[in-house]
Amino acid sequence: MVSPGTRADDEDLGVEEALALLRESPRRPQEDPGPSHGDPDPSRGGSGPGPSHLGSGPSHGGSGPSHGDPRPSHGGPGSSYGDPGPSHGDAGPAHEGPGPARGGPGSSRGGPGGPSHGNADGPSRGESGPSHRGSDPAHRGSGTSQGAPGSSPGAPSSSPGAHHRATPWTDARAVAERAARSAARAARREPVSVPLDGALGLTLAAPLTALTDLPSFDTSAMDGWAVAGPGPWAVRDEGVLAGHAEPAPLTDGEAARIATGARIPPDTTAVLRTEHGRTDDRGRLHPVRGVVHGQDIRPRGQECRGGDQLLPLGTLATPPVLGLAAAAGYDTLTAVPRPRVDVLVLGDELLTGGLPHDGLIRDALGPLLPPWLRALGAEVRTVRRIGDDAGALERAVTTSDADLVVTTGGTAAGPVDHVHPILRRIGAELLVDGVKVRPGHPMLLARLKDDQHLVGLPGNPLAAVSGLITLAEPLLRTLAARPAPERYALPLRDAVHGHPHDTRLVPVVLRDEGAVPLHYNGPAMLRGIAAADALAVVPPGGTRSGQEAELLDLPWATAGIGVCFT
Repeated sequence: MVSPGTRADDEDLGVEEALALLRESPRRPQEDPGPSHGDPDPSRGGSGPGPSHLGSGPSHGGSGPSHGDPRPSHGGPGSSYGDPGPSHGDAGPAHEGPGPARGGPGSSRGGPGGPSHGNADGPSRGESGPSHRGSDPAHRGSGTSQGAPGSSPGAPSSSPGAHHRATPWTDARAVAERAARSAARAARREPVSVPLDGALGLTLAAPLTALTDLPSFDTSAMDGWAVAGPGPWAVRDEGVLAGHAEPAPLTDGEAARIATGARIPPDTTAVLRTEHGRTDDRGRLHPVRGVVHGQDIRPRGQECRGGDQLLPLGTLATPPVLGLAAAAGYDTLTAVPRPRVDVLVLGDELLTGGLPHDGLIRDALGPLLPPWLRALGAEVRTVRRIGDDAGALERAVTTSDADLVVTTGGTAAGPVDHVHPILRRIGAELLVDGVKVRPGHPMLLARLKDDQHLVGLPGNPLAAVSGLITLAEPLLRTLAARPAPERYALPLRDAVHGHPHDTRLVPVVLRDEGAVPLHYNGPAMLRGIAAADALAVVPPGGTRSGQEAELLDLPWATAGIGVCFT
């Protein structure tokens, strides 16, 4: 059983459908364009009235169970997602095991005097802390009135219902997939021819067809002797090595030393393995066990014949796929191009070296994001550190021609949180403005152009990882025409307390057919995710010990392509 919090099956993009987008010639209009998105009214955040700014996704404006998701509502009928109490931070008790609560219902959720982010026994309670800004609990999601569905123009940012306007986690992932499909249609990207050494992680845009027979000649499967007729055999002086021209034929009663992979001499009966033969004082070869006709000979075409389809289009180019392509005679592969990504790291408080000091902290996302994005199949073109300069950020966004722009921090409503104002100014379409997930609530997804999007990640490191998984992964996977990962669930060894209304993503390690939740899983922490094999999807309300939860594999913890950061 898979826990709530997965994509709906009808939202999965088939690889063949994604590949078909590459071959579509007519340009299609973007999905559900809705009204104009350049409204200067600051209370609406440039996102326009109503749900048209969520692309073709379901409406997420109402409280209670109606979020377009067939599973139970996040909080149940009558719950107030704008409640300024516990829902504004990671809920209640510690999230690992049955130990004592780390800040019960009466504790502060991330406000002054709340538990620090360095608490070893439980997560941090808010999404602020000593890391990148942009995640302060006072500014999560669309709580700053960024134009949530159903909001009235000019609604004050302090509206009690502002908090619950964020998009449910499953719906946000579906919106990202649909946005990528729309972008792929608009971009009309063509397949590319890529050398084998640059094709790792790409999706084949054409079937892999054998260019020759494999093997292309009869070869020896073992070191030993090529023999003709019944033994004993007289052994030739000259042996047969791999890579040499075709040897002279053997006559009955004759043998020749042969190496693995060498061409079989004409009229050979079998290959006698080294350990299965002995020579006498006269130099004659005797078998020590029976010899079967054709044994240890790989005949021409044993694996395939020229023209056979080896792999279908849509196959992910893993290291074995590259090896097979090379064996079949390929120098290049026809593949779906990598989505291009520009990364913009924001914040005057970030250091690129040395120890934190004087209110300055190390930039953790600059080193973290590029390899993670590459593991998702992207080509990371630039990583720029911009600081808190609104003009520089606007220039970087508007001059980028990448398929995806990723920003870090600045997605809330603080004095130097410039992402929302810039998106309003340039007329971007806000598709997702806050997600019902912890950590990472204030993430966003915007359409800059028909074929270009921006993912705004929260500044706290683990919250940014949540944004990568929620919004960037489905968008990049769809653009790259990669197959959706298989969904699976495992029982959690310890109980995990959930947020009252939101999905939680909790780092876990996999042990003995189960998953063990990790400590240090607060929004500003990387210690837990650095040791993790996966993230557990914990539904609102939490999970009991032994209850199954859906798991999201981390790219480097899965078999195959994920381990290769290309």
